[in-house]
Amino acid sequence: MKNENKIKLFLVDDDTMFLKLLEIEFLEHADFDIETYATGEHCLANLSHNPDIIILDYYLDGIDKSAMNGIDVLDKILAINPDTPVIMLSCQDKIEVAVNCLHHKAVDYVVKSETAFMRLKKIISDLMEYRKLEKTLNWYMDRI
Repeated sequence: MKNENKIKLFLVDDDTMFLKLLEIEFLEHADFDIETYATGEHCLANLSHNPDIIILDYYLDGIDKSAMNGIDVLDKILAINPDTPVIMLSCQDKIEVAVNCLHHKAVDYVVKSETAFMRLKKIISDLMEYRKLEKTLNWYMDRI
């Protein structure tokens, strides 16, 4: 049973050390229900767990060279559930990579750095605030 007070967060990254550090940061600094995956394929296989937000690495071939890349996984996630916000994460700081992610309908792009966690936390906070406002507006519009 899903705890309605917690945000269900999927973390998907083939760098197991970074994945664990990110998980620890989110568990220590916020109230999240977190599932971690080292491949996009595992993430896709568990979409029935209904994540509120997915943080997805751009490159996912560190464990398996034939693994799907982040853009392919992003496209499949949004084909299954177009309302799931996906934040792309990568060590690539090239504007072309960020633009490509946004072109594929990622909600944002974050470069892996010492400030990545704070940026991710801010983006998630903004997304959840937007959802609350959207629900309130929909509730209000239904009563007019």
